[in-house]
Amino acid sequence: MTTISFIGLGTMGAPMALNLLRSGFDVVGYNRSPARVAKFVAAGGRGALSVAEAVTDSDVVITMLPDSPDVTSVYTGPDGVIANTRPGSLLIDMSTIRPDVARAVADTAAGRGLRFLDAPVSGGEQGAKDGSLAIMVGSSEADFAAALPVLSEVGATIVHVGRVGSGQTVKAANQLIVAGTIQLVAEALTFLRAHGVEVEKALEVIGGGLAGSAVLRSKGPSMRARDFTPGFRVSLHHKDLGIFNDAAREAGVVAPLAANVSYLVGALKAQGCGHLDHSALLLLVEQLSGIDAREVGTETTGVMNS
Repeated sequence: MTTISFIGLGTMGAPMALNLLRSGFDVVGYNRSPARVAKFVAAGGRGALSVAEAVTDSDVVITMLPDSPDVTSVYTGPDGVIANTRPGSLLIDMSTIRPDVARAVADTAAGRGLRFLDAPVSGGEQGAKDGSLAIMVGSSEADFAAALPVLSEVGATIVHVGRVGSGQTVKAANQLIVAGTIQLVAEALTFLRAHGVEVEKALEVIGGGLAGSAVLRSKGPSMRARDFTPGFRVSLHHKDLGIFNDAAREAGVVAPLAANVSYLVGALKAQGCGHLDHSALLLLVEQLSGIDAREVGTETTGVMNS
């Protein structure tokens, strides 16, 4: 039986680890919060008290962590993944981080005979629960083939996009498109309400045409209902857009719309809404339009700071 260490049992990581467990893998979970480990053990998994303990006997190590510094620390520290994993093992980082950090970790791992893949995901919490995530993988062809049986249990669209770091580059582009589309949906909803149009019917017909998208299908109803329960937090999307802008600058790519949506997401975060779902961009559009939230209902997870 293949033994998998899963580091990071948060909103995305926990359901992914459970899907691997249900698929018959031997899964050892670790999280900085012991309560999350206990919950995973209660579901039938094995728990560890440290990263080192989690990875010692593993064939595959998967990490799902918040940001680049977390990945660097977990992989390269003295008690981390690289120092304590058996040579030849697969290391799969499914976090969303900077491409250059992924390449640096891969180089360090290779020095100890370990195979590293960057494999960020898209699809949100529901995709993690359903095992239907889109996974963009940066690695060698051989390492991709070796990891595919594992990745297939957590994702439905799994594509090898190039060398290490390429997965993170594709994810950065993905996050730009998602944020930009959410912003446009927020503006459209505010526009429709201002003109007294029946929004549900408007979204139905818009969704059936060229403007239809996965973002509109997924976020439109919750935005219409003003439900901003976090599936993907504003604070994390703000971080991801920073990754895109830095990488675009390095490549000499001019991305004016990316700059604008990054500014808006940053403003929303600064208003104290970093804990809300990224669809809360609707609140910022309403504020900028001079619309009192009470005129259209109260969102379920908080309000903008005055």
